[in-house]
Amino acid sequence: MISPLLALVRPHQWIKNLFVAAPLFFTPRDVSAPAVAHVVLAVICFSAASSAVYVLNDWTDREADRRHPTKRERPLAAGTVTPASAAVLAAALGLGAVILALAFLPRGFLLVLLGYVLLNLAYSCGLKRIAIVDVMVIAIGFVLRIYAGGEVIGVVPTVWIVACTLLLALFLALAKRRDDLVRGLADAHRASLAGYNQAFLDTALAVVLAALLVCYLLYTTQPDNMARLGSDKLFITAPFVIAGVLRYLQITLVEQRSGSPTRLALSDRFLVLTILGWIVTFAWLMYG
Repeated sequence: MISPLLALVRPHQWIKNLFVAAPLFFTPRDVSAPAVAHVVLAVICFSAASSAVYVLNDWTDREADRRHPTKRERPLAAGTVTPASAAVLAAALGLGAVILALAFLPRGFLLVLLGYVLLNLAYSCGLKRIAIVDVMVIAIGFVLRIYAGGEVIGVVPTVWIVACTLLLALFLALAKRRDDLVRGLADAHRASLAGYNQAFLDTALAVVLAALLVCYLLYTTQPDNMARLGSDKLFITAPFVIAGVLRYLQITLVEQRSGSPTRLALSDRFLVLTILGWIVTFAWLMYG
């Protein structure tokens, strides 16, 4: 049972929770050993909570997943994990996240974490069936990760990091919906697909991508941001962002395989290099 249970919690999705560390990364003056330790704990809490949500989502979707070409291999759909075992696992993960947060992290973090869980429960119970609302909920989930990280170190995330995170997550969610359409998934499996077509999603991707790039360029050239981060050369990180999103757009529109953003971020060599290049360059500018 170990392997199916591990697959059920989707450990490859934990990379998304690194967004919790973003506020500390962008606040050099607050970096310290205790702050890093608290952020690591916060990432662990979010990983446990998000895995609990994934288990619950698979539990509610197990019948529909059996009709999906790839999701039918998921443990609950395939029958390698029983619904009762999945329910126990989800409860244990959720309770563990709450206990860890109560014991070691600020109360504000716990409130944001609970808000994230409630939002995703609403998503699993019905919001995922409503076109546009479904992708907005996914994007807001990433923004909540940013605010959770801010609560851990006692800072309020800037409007720039919130806007860039929202737009990036929305871009990835729209690309995923386009992939669902291209692969011919019926709205019987994902009800929100009835509210999308390829022309709409292509236009939406273009609009969101344009807004994301403009927002990021403004962020890196805004005097207050340059003063706060201690560098007037932040703009040299822009090529990594532009190359990364264009590569993802190429995967979506040309190669038509934008099914799992996390798997692509971990496996596509071009994307990996742009992400690492952006992180190293930004860190060098702020901390070098």
